[in-house]
Amino acid sequence: MFSSVKSLGVSGIGGYLVSVEVYISNGLPHFDIVGLPDASVKEARERVHAAIKNNGFRFTASRLTVNLAPADTKKTGTVYDLPILVGILAASGDLKQPAPDAAFIGELSLTGELRPVQGALPMALAAAREGLRRLFVPAENAAEAAFAEGLEIYGVENVQQLVRHLRGEKLIEPAAVPPFTAGAEALLDFADVKGQENVKRAFEIAAAGGHNILIVGPPGAGKSMLAKRLPGILPDMSREEMLESTEIWSVAGLTDRAHPIVSSRPFRAPHHTVSAAGLAGGGTIPRPGEISLAHNGVLFLDELPEYRSDVLEVLRQPLEDGQVTVSRVAASVSFPSRFMLVCAMNPCKCGWYGHPSGRCKCSEAEVHRYHSRISGPLLDRIDLIVEVPALDYEELRRRAPAESSAAVRARVNAARERQRARFSDRAMCNARMQAKELRRFCAPDAEGDALLKAAFETMRLSARSYDRILRVARSIADLEGAADIRADHIAEAIQYRTYELS
Repeated sequence: MFSSVKSLGVSGIGGYLVSVEVYISNGLPHFDIVGLPDASVKEARERVHAAIKNNGFRFTASRLTVNLAPADTKKTGTVYDLPILVGILAASGDLKQPAPDAAFIGELSLTGELRPVQGALPMALAAAREGLRRLFVPAENAAEAAFAEGLEIYGVENVQQLVRHLRGEKLIEPAAVPPFTAGAEALLDFADVKGQENVKRAFEIAAAGGHNILIVGPPGAGKSMLAKRLPGILPDMSREEMLESTEIWSVAGLTDRAHPIVSSRPFRAPHHTVSAAGLAGGGTIPRPGEISLAHNGVLFLDELPEYRSDVLEVLRQPLEDGQVTVSRVAASVSFPSRFMLVCAMNPCKCGWYGHPSGRCKCSEAEVHRYHSRISGPLLDRIDLIVEVPALDYEELRRRAPAESSAAVRARVNAARERQRARFSDRAMCNARMQAKELRRFCAPDAEGDALLKAAFETMRLSARSYDRILRVARSIADLEGAADIRADHIAEAIQYRTYELS
């Protein structure tokens, strides 16, 4: 007696098709799972055995072999519990052979209740690509999987409910396809921040072009407060960006029934004790790290010099390539990692270097040692460096309302629309321009070119810094609605690279 049931697995953040083949033959009772299963897949034997018996079905007393094909791919997780159970019931004659266009995923409890699994959306998207029409998932995962178009999603609560559906006794209603709408949760508002207009301006430029930014200032100046309000001025996510981010969060186990999709730009702020693997991703079976969880959003590193140097150096390649490759013995996986890097730091160890009060007691050598924790190549990948001065009493007591995030966001959205029209690509922004786009769209006028040449020679800029000034100037021009880059745009862009870390 033989049956074959379609299922799915996850490699990195991509799903792939798995065939669960069940064969019942004569011989002493034995239950074996083959096809490169890991420990969690092998343990499915006990869960499936208990679930079958606790739901009133007879478990075969013969030799039982389950093969997970393709057999040369490592199978991980608990997603195969449900298809193994369906395959056994079909091979035993308790169910008809499932239709070839149907697939099953889900973890079983010992009583036959279905528990949610990680990676539901990537698997649902893979099922749609493979031409399947129906996917049976745990009820907790139904809302997330329903975002895959061209697929009927059935949320299953328990084994009895599934059996009644497959026998045609009581059908399960397919999950409704949810709308793709931007997140409506309340975001922190720039109107709460007193003063710091120059820093707000820098954040607006960074948001408009997707630029990396470093803010430097004493304790209490508002660095973290400003950074946490950046998501409120970023443009709405497109459908493609929502799906990309949700695939990553789903594999990491960060989605649930209440939050089935990432509809607002992610904001990740790992503590400075994070490891290199925690930032880049890793594990025996590679899983996404913080830089991938921040994909299409913001990665905020507060107290930048406190991070270990090996952790900071992990950022260099993803900042250039927009992806990170994690290689392990079991697999080598690439995760997307296009994010805005926002960093904050004090000017010295005590935080008061250069303050008019003279509170800083750090020597020049100590200040230099503190700054040297950040490598030159990493600083070269940051587009804007902005000083955040301490506020005086008059600024703190001022009651006049500041500009809201909504007003800033309107300008940012307008600038992004100009970029989409220019690049004919919704995912493209000024910060991601390559040499070809720079030559075509970032040629300054004669006065601006002379200014840039003088800055290049006096500031001893690198080629990368030269390109970044042009990208920032393009974003400034887009905010203004200007077709060409003028000298004043170049001047403002240069200003954001004049702060020196001694």
